[in-house]
Amino acid sequence: MSRVRRNINRILVGAAVALLITYIADYAYFRLRSWHPKPADPLETLTVPRLFAIAEKGGKVDYQIGALNPEQTFTCVHSWFPHAGYSPCWYIKPKSQQPIPM
Repeated sequence: MSRVRRNINRILVGAAVALLITYIADYAYFRLRSWHPKPADPLETLTVPRLFAIAEKGGKVDYQIGALNPEQTFTCVHSWFPHAGYSPCWYIKPKSQQPIPM
């Protein structure tokens, strides 16, 4: 039993070290691109319409664009992990297209 436990511990420690190395490499690449930024790299600003999903009787849903604030703006980072307080673009882009339930 101790051999199995030791192997499991090695696998978990190896996975944690691999994840840590990946995060550090991603952060270093983000910082490197921050020194010489290009348009939409490493940060991108998305402007999408603010779409509300309003539930109606009979299970129907009505979609309306916000009247007071018709657009919303997101800033995201092109990386695998969040950096500098911004979420990754691969996470934000699909979420920004979803309507806001009311």
